[in-house]
Amino acid sequence: MNKPRNFFHLHLISDATGETLLAAGRAASAQYKDARAIEHIYPLIRTERQLAAVLQEIDSEPGIVLYTIVDQPLARMIDESCAAMGLPCVSVLEPVLTVFQSYLGEPAGRRVGAQHVLDAEYFRRIDALNFTMEHDDGQLPTDIDEADIVLVGISRTSKTPTSIYLANRGIKTANLPIVLGVDIPDSLKKAKRTLIVGLIASAERISHVRQNRILGTGAGYDAERYADRTVISEELTYARQICNRYGWPMIDVSRRSIEETAAAILALRGRSR
Repeated sequence: MNKPRNFFHLHLISDATGETLLAAGRAASAQYKDARAIEHIYPLIRTERQLAAVLQEIDSEPGIVLYTIVDQPLARMIDESCAAMGLPCVSVLEPVLTVFQSYLGEPAGRRVGAQHVLDAEYFRRIDALNFTMEHDDGQLPTDIDEADIVLVGISRTSKTPTSIYLANRGIKTANLPIVLGVDIPDSLKKAKRTLIVGLIASAERISHVRQNRILGTGAGYDAERYADRTVISEELTYARQICNRYGWPMIDVSRRSIEETAAAILALRGRSR
């Protein structure tokens, strides 16, 4: 018998975009399979007036409070208000800043949104994202060696979402489909600079994904063959043969999230360097 899920309110207060806080909150929430967080996200909270309105909402729907507020008077306001309401609250960055301060011997600058400065690293990520979008699903294969990473694989092996995730890390990523009986481009065979990685999965997993994909296709589409496990197994065998022929490493994405697949690819990139 399935245990019913419990719901709780999770309040996330940030003086910037809240991305760091959201990731931390979801990572913690994921450890409790029988409890589901109702997320309340409050980004760009930088004044007492803004914070007062947030605290009023928290009072009406009590729960766990996490925050990344570098302004110390505002942080104290959160701590004191939560204590008065009897709610747990945690400054997610403060313990980390304390360790940095102890090791580096100087206090943090306390700059709001410091990680989102429009510096060279930021524009490198934008450039990588533009490159990746222009090289999605086999587009512009002639300059493929300009990519940092090229992902290859049969249809529905998460090539595009993984490419975009890597691009957000500043890595120029292209992806090309492997089609049964169709040779890969010469530019890919001759690529020297880029790391080429094959993505594979179980026939069962790909069939399931393709069956969901079929729902939005138009007339003239061979849906039965597209999701047929026997055909998919042939496609996977062909993809493995190509990767083995050129010595490209392969990653099985059957039970991996996009983030886990990207981490495995980055590990391969580190070793190849």
